[in-house]
Amino acid sequence: MTRVIHTGDTHVGYQQYHSPERRADFRRAFDAVVDDAIEEGVDAVVHAGDLFHDRRPELPDLMAVLSALRRLDDADIPFLAIVGNHEATRTGEWLDLFEGTGLATRLGDSPVVVGDTAFYGLDWVPESRRDDLEYEFESHGATHAALVSHGLFTPFEFGEWDTETVLAESTVEFDAMLLGDNHKPDTAEVAGTWVSYCGSTERASASEEDARGYNLVTFDDGVDIRRRSLDTRPFAFVSVDLAEGEGVERVREQVRQHDLEDAVCIVEITGEGEPVTPAAVEEAGEAGGALLVRVTDRREIEEEADIGVSFADPDEAVSERVSEMGLSTAARDVDETVRESKVADSNVREEIKNRVTDLLDDDPAAFEPAGEEEEVTDGDDGSEPDAGADEPIPQTDGDEQGTMEEYL
Repeated sequence: MTRVIHTGDTHVGYQQYHSPERRADFRRAFDAVVDDAIEEGVDAVVHAGDLFHDRRPELPDLMAVLSALRRLDDADIPFLAIVGNHEATRTGEWLDLFEGTGLATRLGDSPVVVGDTAFYGLDWVPESRRDDLEYEFESHGATHAALVSHGLFTPFEFGEWDTETVLAESTVEFDAMLLGDNHKPDTAEVAGTWVSYCGSTERASASEEDARGYNLVTFDDGVDIRRRSLDTRPFAFVSVDLAEGEGVERVREQVRQHDLEDAVCIVEITGEGEPVTPAAVEEAGEAGGALLVRVTDRREIEEEADIGVSFADPDEAVSERVSEMGLSTAARDVDETVRESKVADSNVREEIKNRVTDLLDDDPAAFEPAGEEEEVTDGDDGSEPDAGADEPIPQTDGDEQGTMEEYL
């Protein structure tokens, strides 16, 4: 029997809503997974990609992950992982650094046997390069086998990577596929193989209302997948449908009815009614003890109708507009670098040059515009267009980020 924690999409380093407290929350969620792994005495922690939110994690986030991995190592629990789209680089992966220190194992086409189960890895691959994949894996002598990968697989929502093709063309017969990238946990059986998303460990988007957590997977007579929740920062979701004549006081009243102590309060306004000033709503939430308040007015206000988005939440407005533009993969990557990545302003030009050069070398098809019928998603749960979360990372005002070589 082999029992592992299947986690992923931890997005350590994400400063959601520009909040240092939220950035710390993502670190704490990863620590909580490690705590549970040690307490449960599992055979391994299997991470399905996007350990970090950014290709250049800052030193506090890097040190927090190293500390957590050392605790797993002290407990003799191996950390098996792959590379997700948020952290993938051309020059080297942080996962390789962790492997070099003996704190992690990067899964690939060779089996890593834990107990009676062989684990394999398939890093995130751009959609334009998947037709070239051959899914050749070395044979194993274990009782069970599992493939760990990162991407939006069918038959799940927003799936575009065909799971049946992966299973049919693989040279190894898998009992399970343990996946990351979709932040919504879900499990299905495909061609006799259990395929499961563990979901994210923290809410990286306002659409992720359900509790966050991970999967506890047991390989024995068959494959048993059980959901475990994490105790993360509470979110209060307040939906207000204003009737004609109603306005900010009605919204404030609805906000005050929720337990907001230390919570992130997400307010969504629909219906008719009067225009609402976000600041007045935020004031009510903060008075109730909320960590922060975000207000989105979904109504078609007359003066904004020609644009079609609401500027009650500027970040969401920009994200909505980007999602409608049908940009190529390369253009969306550039947008992420300029608008979201923690790249110092003085380094943005050089970073863009490097990203474009990498894409030209590795994936020329990335410069082809998205088709009119193509839905632009974030590569996670499809809920937001901005690379896996609904808020951009703020620029660092000249505080340059270290490279892997500098950290070493």
